[in-house]
Amino acid sequence: MSHQHGAHKHGAHKHGAHQSASDLASAIGWTAPAGWPARSIGECKAMLTAPGQRFEMASADIGGVPTRIWKNAPHSLRDIAATGRSHGQREFLIYEDERVTYDAWHRATAALAHELVARGIGKGDRVALAMRNLPEWPVAFFAATTIGAICVPLNAWWTGPELAYGLSDSGARLLICDDERWDRIVPHLGMCPAVEGALISRIPNVSRTNGLTGIAERLDDIIGSPPSYARLPARELPDAEVAPDDAATIFYTSGTTGNPKGALGSHRNLASNIMASAYNAAVAVLRRGEDLPGPAHKTGLTVIPLFHVTACSAGLMGSIWAGNTLIFMHRWDTVKAFEIIEREKVNTTGGVPTIAWQMIEHPARENHDLSSLEVISYGGAPAAPELVRKIYETFGALPGNGWGMTETMATVTGHLSEDYLNRPTSCGPPVAVSDIRIMDETGTQEMPVGEVGELWARGPQIVKGYWNKPDATAETFVNGWVRTGDLACVDEEGFCTIVDRAKDMIIRGGENIYSSEVENVLYDHPAVTDAALVGLPHRTLGEEPAAVVHLAPGTSATQAELQEWVAARIAKFKVPVRVVFSEDTLPRNANGKILKRDLYALFEAEPGS
Repeated sequence: MSHQHGAHKHGAHKHGAHQSASDLASAIGWTAPAGWPARSIGECKAMLTAPGQRFEMASADIGGVPTRIWKNAPHSLRDIAATGRSHGQREFLIYEDERVTYDAWHRATAALAHELVARGIGKGDRVALAMRNLPEWPVAFFAATTIGAICVPLNAWWTGPELAYGLSDSGARLLICDDERWDRIVPHLGMCPAVEGALISRIPNVSRTNGLTGIAERLDDIIGSPPSYARLPARELPDAEVAPDDAATIFYTSGTTGNPKGALGSHRNLASNIMASAYNAAVAVLRRGEDLPGPAHKTGLTVIPLFHVTACSAGLMGSIWAGNTLIFMHRWDTVKAFEIIEREKVNTTGGVPTIAWQMIEHPARENHDLSSLEVISYGGAPAAPELVRKIYETFGALPGNGWGMTETMATVTGHLSEDYLNRPTSCGPPVAVSDIRIMDETGTQEMPVGEVGELWARGPQIVKGYWNKPDATAETFVNGWVRTGDLACVDEEGFCTIVDRAKDMIIRGGENIYSSEVENVLYDHPAVTDAALVGLPHRTLGEEPAAVVHLAPGTSATQAELQEWVAARIAKFKVPVRVVFSEDTLPRNANGKILKRDLYALFEAEPGS
């Protein structure tokens, strides 16, 4: 996350040049049903947070800052694990032909936690976790955090040197990983002097272990394989004193420049997300004028990597608390996903917008019964307004979105169902315990409603700071607020719209061009399913906007046609001077953010550059 305060006067520009929410709602073919909304956002908040209600709030001192908190949130990850155990024989994890109940998961978690304690791992020690989404992942995560250690989920897409950087930077004493990650890390272990041991899952054969270095052992030798977890003894977790604001995790930011920074998260951060997700769902029901439903068991297909806060904090924590079933895939495959949704009667899925588009566009969709889907939600990347309507039309499912970042342990704002259809470019209002504000480039003046500035956020889900980076922490975290580096505006009802990353804004001859505004107009074109705007250098103007687009199968469009489309809808200076067509969907990082730096080569390869 980088800040460019003072480089341009982004606070001085009105957001009025953007299409209004009602214009976009009608553009995607949605009209609010009669009587909706039955209640205002404020009324919903008052009802849900009233004394004695599930979402009642209290106050706590967090790092010397008085902060609103959820009164009924779990105390720590130990509480979450105990609630998970109480779901007993209900299925928790499904991966290919492996099925693990909540009881079996807790048996494996307790067994591994006792092993970690026996190895001298304790409060504040870092335990790195590097593997694809496997049943072993939630076992290792809770085994470490429930004894007071700090779990460090490393990006499973990283190369060997990147994984070694995470191990070295965090000072991890123990690594728990799968066979693929181990192969990448082994040549670089010399960069990780703190690592004393490694527990490796899914090693293909016994002879292979003979070639492992002295610090490596098979995880299966300690807890068995997932199908055998149910045969482990039922044990309590080891005793440990864990307070809500004790450190629990280090998630690395998806920095697009320089080395990633480790965001130091607390037990309270993760527990707060359970309440935030449930609160957002409750608001959507009350906005309809309906009564809140009782608890219901849901099945979710998790396709976001668990090393990302969206999947771990906003997904895994709430699922355990509610006793839901989670399904993991070896890797994303649209047809396999259809088969899983049909066979397991999946209620919720999503991840990043690309996945939703692939499900909508795939010709095999008609061959499967996907009627169990109720919600398709995503985060990590802006989504085309058109996608909101397509989800509703194609699956009869309600769309979900929200805003958060690694530094906020996921959810700060939530945007679901009719509210999302009604404001398809917004990411929703903040949850009850959180505040957002829009600040000028100096960070000293709050901007009026409707004007663009830097988004700041605060609440009990904001992380403690960056691991071992006091200067970066001081720059980004200010009296309980996190300076996000996102440019945004807020309307009269508190709905937030992210306009751009500060560093993604294009300045053409002194005029600000917010890339998301132009991308949304391109997305509105019936042929476009993926779009990104970048700035090309220009001798006199500084930079000019240029677009990379991916078209839906079976459709066509030309550069001139798309330029005319944009020119008919927004100011002429925002029209891309070049449009390059990509055969594939655009490159993204693990969090779903388009890698804009990778797109510049496409313009160099095109004639006329």
